[in-house]
Amino acid sequence: MSAHDINLSYVPTWCAGCGNYGIINSLKKALTSLNLDLEQTVLATGIGCASKISQYVNTYRIETLHGRSLPVATGIKLANHNLTVIAEGGDGDGMGLGMGHFIHTARRNLDITYFIHNNQIYGLTKGQTSPTSDLGAVTKFTPAPLGNVEQPINIVKMALNAGATFVARGFVGNSTQLVSLMAEAIKHPGFAVVDILQPCVTFNHVNTYPWYQQRVKVIENMKGYDPTSLDKALSFAGLWGEQIPIGLYYRTIRPTFHESLPQLSEQSLMQQKIDNVDITGLMKELY
Repeated sequence: MSAHDINLSYVPTWCAGCGNYGIINSLKKALTSLNLDLEQTVLATGIGCASKISQYVNTYRIETLHGRSLPVATGIKLANHNLTVIAEGGDGDGMGLGMGHFIHTARRNLDITYFIHNNQIYGLTKGQTSPTSDLGAVTKFTPAPLGNVEQPINIVKMALNAGATFVARGFVGNSTQLVSLMAEAIKHPGFAVVDILQPCVTFNHVNTYPWYQQRVKVIENMKGYDPTSLDKALSFAGLWGEQIPIGLYYRTIRPTFHESLPQLSEQSLMQQKIDNVDITGLMKELY
């Protein structure tokens, strides 16, 4: 498979300089490196700038409701757990309306990969603060002198505490590392989360490319790093400011959701016979 196989004729409508361009290029490189069968790969997204990525990648794909990419991805995976299922969306999509779905997908350990485009702003709706916006962030919806007064959600911490079995943070300015993280996340057997730091050049004038480049540090080079230790991963996740670790925080293996259910472990739902199922009695009872 080549990158050409993944391309579609549609032209992205993101703003010039948007970090989403870096993410889609990294995703295409990751899919190419894994040589995935595109007809056995499904991309589920929500609503927002990030979620438009489903319009530009030549896999099976579905753009769902706002915050609903993970339950749809769950249904796809349980219907046919032989598929490679990837969910994507923004920080507002996933940490706002989608928060409940995020927590339950993590604790169940669905075999799904979730890429979160984290620009710390609502871009498609013109610049409101999002659940990950920094305290004090000034926008036209949270004006000075107070700015944003809501505590930001730390996606990496949330994923670790909720039970995700692969947790990483990438930065679009480090494409080599991001491609590797995305490929490893897709290969991981379980719920894999990659928090992708992605500048919004139109509405977020604080968390810019230079702002990140001054702060991101490769976590593998930091003292005490151990991706098998949840405690150490949580301690690194708490760093946000002068240092922002990027890389693989944590990886572990435990049974996935479909492996834990005897009715799904041997065969996907789509493979199971239904000719011996008679719901006549149930229908009579209902009507």
